[in-house]
Amino acid sequence: MSQSTESTTESNPFTKPGFIIAAALVVALIAAAVVIFLIPKGQGNAQPAPADSSSAAAPSPSASAASGKSVCGLPAGKETALGNAPKSKWELVGTMAVPTDPSTAGPGTVSKEGLRSCFAQSPTGALYATANIWAALFNGSAKQVYLDLAADSPTRDKAVQAIKDGKDVGGGRSPKVQIAGFIIHSYTPTAAVVELALKSTDGGYGALSTSLLWEDGDWKLDMPAAGGGTVRPISDLSSFIPWTGV
Repeated sequence: MSQSTESTTESNPFTKPGFIIAAALVVALIAAAVVIFLIPKGQGNAQPAPADSSSAAAPSPSASAASGKSVCGLPAGKETALGNAPKSKWELVGTMAVPTDPSTAGPGTVSKEGLRSCFAQSPTGALYATANIWAALFNGSAKQVYLDLAADSPTRDKAVQAIKDGKDVGGGRSPKVQIAGFIIHSYTPTAAVVELALKSTDGGYGALSTSLLWEDGDWKLDMPAAGGGTVRPISDLSSFIPWTGV
């Protein structure tokens, strides 16, 4: 017997007001405050919709995002797509399991604060970078991400200035979620768009799309000038490649 739309919606925490996520990048940066994204009710049964042109197309790399060797010497890959889930070892960053392969995909560097960086110039490296960046954001390391893992842009400049001014840039912890799958919408050696499927402890699913740029020998978060950073609720993983560490 199938569930009603209402019951499914109620069971999916990604559709409930109050889902606080560190993905509230841009508004949090510009307003220098933590932002709560309110996912509209009634979308819990929605199938994953094709990403719009702002997220599905790889961003145009700037001059500073030009191709270059890995900052920590990881080998670049020749592939341009990832049709299957990579075999991954997983470790916890806070409460979230993330993939790790320091000698091939990354992270090749872990700071004394635990921030993970240096990922391979490959689709797998871009996927690993996305997972690790969001784990840091979800677990209270927003400032470190904006300072060290964000690509050069006016939006990042505003974030850095807000941090220097001692303002709140949304560094709080978010409700517990785990990676459940992924799609690589686009990939070149200098830019990628990766969408992660996330699963909450209550069993609900959401999807989060991220743009990356290859800059200074590593994948960096391409922070949009406006909008973005929201989790859209999905009902299942039918449009994703299943991939999880828990």
